[in-house]
Amino acid sequence: MTVEGKLGVLSQSFPASVEIRHADQLIEVAPRSKSDNSQAAWGMTRALLANMVTGVSTGFRRYLDIEGVGYRAAFKDGILNLQLGYSHDVHIAVPDDLQVACPRPTEIEISGASRQRVGQLAAEIRAFRPPEPYKGKGVRYRGEYVRRKEGKRK
Repeated sequence: MTVEGKLGVLSQSFPASVEIRHADQLIEVAPRSKSDNSQAAWGMTRALLANMVTGVSTGFRRYLDIEGVGYRAAFKDGILNLQLGYSHDVHIAVPDDLQVACPRPTEIEISGASRQRVGQLAAEIRAFRPPEPYKGKGVRYRGEYVRRKEGKRK
């Protein structure tokens, strides 16, 4: 199945246990049998198709916030440069189908047509320095709650 829109083209193959019909601006998804695998594939196929249509029409965005003294991000020429407290900077090459912006040095905005690709890049960036529970430093998703722990007592 291929979906085209103003933000690009997305293609995906689906299991043969699901029947997909397209007519008059409407896509119908139905299982071919009553088996558990067919029922599960039916729901997955419907969700993937909905994400494809949403992606090529409005797109997906993920926001990351960076907490910590001296932690910052900058995007230039297709490379995301992260300073996360290591002895070296972390450089990440951004794929052509995704857009990255750093409106402030402590914010990263990832956008694109594919929900999976946007989420995967956000997870890879977060994995370099996930938020830690004692001081709260690290890279976190916007709105993510990090449960704080009490430090050692004297």
